[in-house]
Amino acid sequence: MAKAKGQAKEANGRVADNRKVRFHYHIEETLESGIELLGTEVRSARQGGVNLSDSYVRIRDRQAWLLNCRIAPYPAAGPFNHEPLRERRLLMKRRQIDRLEGAARQDGYALVVTAAYFNKQGRLKIEVGLAKGKKLYDKRVAEREKDAKREIARALHRRG
Repeated sequence: MAKAKGQAKEANGRVADNRKVRFHYHIEETLESGIELLGTEVRSARQGGVNLSDSYVRIRDRQAWLLNCRIAPYPAAGPFNHEPLRERRLLMKRRQIDRLEGAARQDGYALVVTAAYFNKQGRLKIEVGLAKGKKLYDKRVAEREKDAKREIARALHRRG
């Protein structure tokens, strides 16, 4: 099946990935959530116009809200476009929201967004992670391990 012209999503349906969050946090649990979007936002997401860096989830009035997620304006919409940084409601069951709210209230925990993707039914889904912040020394160890792997790969490449 050929991709439509201008479509930027990957073969597995991923539209956006927040790789920076795995460097700053230990992801303890992930949860799939739907998202309430306008028509132009869906079209823009299909073209890969989603930016998840610095986005997070806040629970307010017993509803989950996605904040700081930028969905680029859809060029063909003209004056009827959406606000790129507006708050968007996440679609979760009440029990899931209550459990996440209780877990996020613990000291050092946050609700972060790890990925956005289209499922098999063509619906945009958001992967929400319950995360605990890493200490500075944890980040240094991860960086050193990454450097060591890179050096090994370079040495093997030079050899053969």
